[in-house]
Amino acid sequence: MSVARRDGRQRRVVITGMGAIGPLGSTTGELWEALRAGRSGVGPLTIVPPEALGVRFAAEARQFTGDVDDFGDLDKDQKKAIRKGLKVMCRECQMGVAVAQKAMADAGLTSGSFDPDRVGINFGADYMLSLPDDFVDGIQKSLDENGDFDFARWPTDGMPRMSPLWLLKYLPNMPASHLAIYNDLRGPNNSITLREAAANLAVGEAFRIVAEGRADAMLAAATGTRLHPMKMIHCLQQDELADGSGDPAAASRPFDRDRSGAVLGEGAGAIVLEALSSAEARGATIHAEVLSRASSAVAGANLVARRQQALENVMRTVLERAGLSANEIGHVHAHGLSTRTGDAEEAAAIQSVFGDRPAPTPVVAAKSHFGNLGAGSGMVELVASVLALGHGHLFPVLNYETPDPECPVAAVTDSQTPSGSSFINLSVTPQGQASAVLIRRCG
Repeated sequence: MSVARRDGRQRRVVITGMGAIGPLGSTTGELWEALRAGRSGVGPLTIVPPEALGVRFAAEARQFTGDVDDFGDLDKDQKKAIRKGLKVMCRECQMGVAVAQKAMADAGLTSGSFDPDRVGINFGADYMLSLPDDFVDGIQKSLDENGDFDFARWPTDGMPRMSPLWLLKYLPNMPASHLAIYNDLRGPNNSITLREAAANLAVGEAFRIVAEGRADAMLAAATGTRLHPMKMIHCLQQDELADGSGDPAAASRPFDRDRSGAVLGEGAGAIVLEALSSAEARGATIHAEVLSRASSAVAGANLVARRQQALENVMRTVLERAGLSANEIGHVHAHGLSTRTGDAEEAAAIQSVFGDRPAPTPVVAAKSHFGNLGAGSGMVELVASVLALGHGHLFPVLNYETPDPECPVAAVTDSQTPSGSSFINLSVTPQGQASAVLIRRCG
């Protein structure tokens, strides 16, 4: 691989590997075919008994079992190490490691083929929570003769029933740690835990590291879930969720007049970012080029999120940094959460930035197919739009049937709309933290 630049010039950064795991399958090919066919990944909830929390449907990554065979092509030593490490990975950690291994394989970055000091990781994740099952044995051992929990017994009778490695399963920096060990990646390593904004932020930081010559390649990934008993309780208390009636496949409907809220899901995505010179030198397949990134957090009085302003900020910034005008963007991949307020704010932001174009900017929203995957959403959506660039056409916004006057966007409703040669990928958190990356076809 190449060495760092010393002349102050920025290097071009390309995507040479991709992976995706989620409700639409465990490969990029399965993801693309489902998007093109307008197939939904939303179905009956099975991870948690639906009667327990009142959530009837969800977007589960049903094909991902957590078995070592789900981690793609591995050499003998990697397979042995990952199989051993599964016991200290929660499900979202497992998905994150698996999808990153698939992206590494897609990029052709196999053991011994790169300088480990010049390859690093930026990983995005949600907050990770323990499962109630982890505490059951300890709590039972701490009950008194009346069946009440006795706090005094926990240190001596309860805590010893906990696994000594319990905490390692749930630390959000563990996916990056595991990947660095399994692949001997000694370059820059960071974990970002900013909910849905984390994926684009991980890509943005990895992009800068490669552009500035601090590494020749970076693995950028993100994993997330909303399908965890405690997280589902948080979502029920805090988020605007689909009402649960009717066909589960029709529940997630970004920008549609009859949307009723978000659908909960799980998934992970990963890409390999590499200096163009390095990719060309080793004959790697180049999927696309990253041109710019942006981040903006905006809140008003009493810390009320101003998501519209934050999204406007990141779109204008990525355009400025890339030296492009709004007319040169092929499509926008919206956050598209399917909530009443969130979609209206995002649509207003898109209209503010792209409203003066002679022709409307096509907008896609893959969440219409698989709901909110937490931190994993932005990366799976980025992969979906890169696949669209490669195929030359977009995929429909599922369930977009009745335009909402409050959401003036040109939502794509077919599989023939050209993708254009570039796109902006958007993400935003309920707290008003927005992130974006601008990517174009390389050629």
